[in-house]
Amino acid sequence: METTTRTDEQKELTSVVTRGVRTGAARTRDLTPAQRRAVMFAQQQILKARAAKKAKDERQSALHRMWQEEDAELSRPRASVRRQEVAGEGKDVSLREAIGHVLRDLRTRDHKTLREVSEKAGVSLGYLSEVERGQKEASSELLSSIAQSLGLSTAQMLRMVADYLESAEI
Repeated sequence: METTTRTDEQKELTSVVTRGVRTGAARTRDLTPAQRRAVMFAQQQILKARAAKKAKDERQSALHRMWQEEDAELSRPRASVRRQEVAGEGKDVSLREAIGHVLRDLRTRDHKTLREVSEKAGVSLGYLSEVERGQKEASSELLSSIAQSLGLSTAQMLRMVADYLESAEI
């Protein structure tokens, strides 16, 4: 299947090159076989680039639609979520888990990937992922660089963590 497609593309490109030769243009009339192959190769590269751009645009529009649906879902009113209670008391949330939750929430609301934030913050992708999952405790310097890569000051991020902890205790 792939070989027939390539042969069809080559035939199409050859016909384009030969049509240029038949039209009588002085520059294309005197092409050597090597030059014709170079022209065909360049045309193939252009076709591949156009196909790649089309695929990229389709992926971007699909992501955009997904984000719009997610934003619409988040804006809908929800029934209050009940926390699980253990022996009559609310579940304790550690500071590490609260920081991770807030960081992940901020990143996903901005539609940023782990890779984008980790590169901008200067931290490894795996470590950032562990911080977001509440498995690793991050230093104050690291938290500061992550907050800045998300467009916040450290104080703003810590206020959000405090608000999250307060809401978890109620």
